[in-house]
Amino acid sequence: MDDLVKRMHRLCDGLPFQTSWYLKDLKTRRSAHRLGDTPVPSASTRKISILMAALKAVHDGRLSLDQRVTIEARFQDNDSGTFQHLTPGFRITFRDCLVMMIIVSDNTCTGTVVELVGLPEIQRYCEGIGMARTIHRFGIPPQLGRDHTLDQVTTTTPSDQGMLLEMILRGAEDSAAAVRLGCTPTLCRLALDILSWQKLKTRLPSLLPQGTKLAHKTGTGSRGFMDAGIVYKDGAPLFILTAYTEHVPETLPDGTPGFAAANQLIGKLARLCWDGLG
Repeated sequence: MDDLVKRMHRLCDGLPFQTSWYLKDLKTRRSAHRLGDTPVPSASTRKISILMAALKAVHDGRLSLDQRVTIEARFQDNDSGTFQHLTPGFRITFRDCLVMMIIVSDNTCTGTVVELVGLPEIQRYCEGIGMARTIHRFGIPPQLGRDHTLDQVTTTTPSDQGMLLEMILRGAEDSAAAVRLGCTPTLCRLALDILSWQKLKTRLPSLLPQGTKLAHKTGTGSRGFMDAGIVYKDGAPLFILTAYTEHVPETLPDGTPGFAAANQLIGKLARLCWDGLG
């Protein structure tokens, strides 16, 4: 683990932008981080906690996975997902809304879910489970330039996201752990299933063996790229890795597009962990 962490730091040190991450070896229970408690823009990794707050609302009986929700035009003014391009007025189940919010990061569905659950309730949920450095500020994210401040966006930390993923993993197998999330093991397993259906795979999964199972959520901001997930091997969870890049330039000095360099870095970090912990 110590040698792995040194190699991860060296990889990050070689790039002209901030990288922060949290790593948990699920076999030895050892963890490490780089700026793990430093707040950064969450981008769409915020949707993991939105998903869990929504599942708590289902468990509490305030919402139902089977209830029908209408996709409205007022939530379609966004740049993420697929429903922004469809004719409004169609109806899907709340469960399907959660699925689309995660697997293609659909912001039309995200706005719908946040309105149904309630933004204040989502924030209370995060605070209640110990995500002390995560602040939700909107349903549909505003269109902001690269010079935005942290208090203009939803913020989180690599450690907060890693803790949440581990809580979901534990909750899927243990009723007492699920209670801490306001859920049941069945709902926690549903969350892991939905996260494992992720269709955006250019970051954490990109250098892992084809077919590797991950339960993860990506994020793309105006100046950073993220991914947070659980990586499995031989059917068992191997490690948790949450990786965030911040202040990524549009183009690196060698001509590499910034987004490509960030994506490659996150993929390389995951591969180092795969080789070092597997």
